[in-house]
Amino acid sequence: DNTPLELVQQEKDGEFTFADENQIPSWVPKSGKIAIRKADLRQGIEPWLTSLFQSEHLSLLTGAGLSTAIEVMATKSAKPVMTKPTLDTVYIDKIVESAQVIASRNKRGDSNIEDYIRIINELLRGLEILGHNASANKEEMAEYEKLNECLNETILKFADSISGIENSIATAVKKDRLEAFGYLVNFLMSFASRTGTRERLNVFTTNYDRLIEAGSELAGLHLLDRFVGTLAPIFRSSRLDVDMHYNPPGIRGEPRYLEGVARFTKLHGSIDWIDTGADIRRIGLPLGSKDIRSFMNAPEIKGADARKIMIYPNAAKDRETTEYPYVELFRDFAAALCRPNSTLVTYGFGFGDDHINRVIRDMLTIPSTHLVVISYDEMDGRIMEKYKEFGRHSQISLIIGNGVADLKTLVDYFLPKPSIDPALIKMSQLLEQRYSIPEPDTTANEDGGES
Repeated sequence: DNTPLELVQQEKDGEFTFADENQIPSWVPKSGKIAIRKADLRQGIEPWLTSLFQSEHLSLLTGAGLSTAIEVMATKSAKPVMTKPTLDTVYIDKIVESAQVIASRNKRGDSNIEDYIRIINELLRGLEILGHNASANKEEMAEYEKLNECLNETILKFADSISGIENSIATAVKKDRLEAFGYLVNFLMSFASRTGTRERLNVFTTNYDRLIEAGSELAGLHLLDRFVGTLAPIFRSSRLDVDMHYNPPGIRGEPRYLEGVARFTKLHGSIDWIDTGADIRRIGLPLGSKDIRSFMNAPEIKGADARKIMIYPNAAKDRETTEYPYVELFRDFAAALCRPNSTLVTYGFGFGDDHINRVIRDMLTIPSTHLVVISYDEMDGRIMEKYKEFGRHSQISLIIGNGVADLKTLVDYFLPKPSIDPALIKMSQLLEQRYSIPEPDTTANEDGGES
């Protein structure tokens, strides 16, 4: 379709009408009716996504929308995470003003806790340059220490709120919890089920929680990241093409890709990443743990406080992404996307991060690339704004709205079947060959009619 099609959901569940009757596409059944069902939509959407998912290079980028969808499905509600912190400092007015400037620049409406963390970090660095951290002036020294403590408490509360979401999902009613994780598993496997001749799926997320890791464990999906080790894995800068293969019986020297393996990158860090000074380590924080402090007493990370938790906020400037380890993560992101025959699918991502948008825009300069945007809403109009800004409309597919992009609807109707089943494919081919009804002969006879 040359332009996005706007659908209006009717009161009757599962039926839509076109906002513009002249926009009815060719793939909609020609029944003379404008009202169409999800099954009819599926005839146009599912085959298109299936073909894109088998691109030479496939990447998935998830944002807060995925975590919210799982939380709502499991607990029937969503807890706020990005709420503004309460700060007891003389710099509060300047911090609030600067945080709002950053939010407005990124067109994200009101400022959130990530903006505050960034501003406090920059302010502390400025005070250190001015020497307030070792000043003879007791008031300056006291305000610096108070601001430092505010940052520590803000990050700790932020991390606790993230783990609180994990806890609410992990302790939800069993029926709802199993349903939520079941949809998460099917969602992930729809992307990860790729033929062995294709490159591995690349999964990127801006979330700090571990729901993708939990869903991957349940699905038996192996995630390859930069961490090496077992008890307290260490982040490694060297990016070797480590993969998982198997040797088919009776064949030597020809290992094949093991199915169910994906590369995984958390672009903004995670609540279980700790900066130990010499290394970045991943601690053994169980899903749903309410108190992170009790897991920060291991000898390798002794003395680490909340400020050492590697949860960097999204960057209005590129300062954070030029520092270790984020420079490595974003190098992986750009390398995975900006190459020919690459498809990127975003789900629950609001396009409020300029450093990520820049990589996506550069990807679209390659004609054979494609971007699929799936979102529950328009994110305050940011998605359509980026759609117009990127141009390249023939390289962008949009699935936006609660009637089509709800996680349940998406998995049940539109995402490809989450498996590669050679037996099923072979069966369909045999059925087509043996039991297909031949087309009637429509050649003209001698009387001018049709036989």
